[in-house]
Amino acid sequence: MTETVVRHKIPLLKLTPEAFAPYGQVVLMRQSGKQFDVNAYQPWTNPAEAQLALTAGTPRLWIMHQFRRGRRFHQIARHRKITQCLGALEGKEWFMAVAPPQSHDDAARPRLEDIVAFRIPGDAIIKLSVATWHAGPHFDHEEAKFINLENMDTNHHDFQAVDVGADCEMVD
Repeated sequence: MTETVVRHKIPLLKLTPEAFAPYGQVVLMRQSGKQFDVNAYQPWTNPAEAQLALTAGTPRLWIMHQFRRGRRFHQIARHRKITQCLGALEGKEWFMAVAPPQSHDDAARPRLEDIVAFRIPGDAIIKLSVATWHAGPHFDHEEAKFINLENMDTNHHDFQAVDVGADCEMVD
């Protein structure tokens, strides 16, 4: 008996703060002053600033170096205690599939129809909200480097991955 593989195409959406809001925040470039200028801007008063939750451990800022990932996936993961920030270095475009955060119990699974995908420009960073399901980063390049802000032990103590029950592909 041959097992049938379910194929699911997910259209790539343009990344905007409004479109990404159910999953997290978009961190875009902001002009700053010169090094010793007095800056009147108060980021703590602006709700558009990335709201980070890294108190469940020791923060880790590192650069991931990955090789050709393509646009396909069949698993999706989440972190139930912290936020995670990802952004490409070297200006390379990349892709991320996401589904909204759900209850924090182990039995929670995203529905296939709730998974969306974003085309992320190389000059933006995304902040995933606590418990947001995500698959990526994905990219078409031979290799890419990403800045990643999470906790030291995120992938050991705050990582839940599940199979989505389909071979998903992010498409134009």
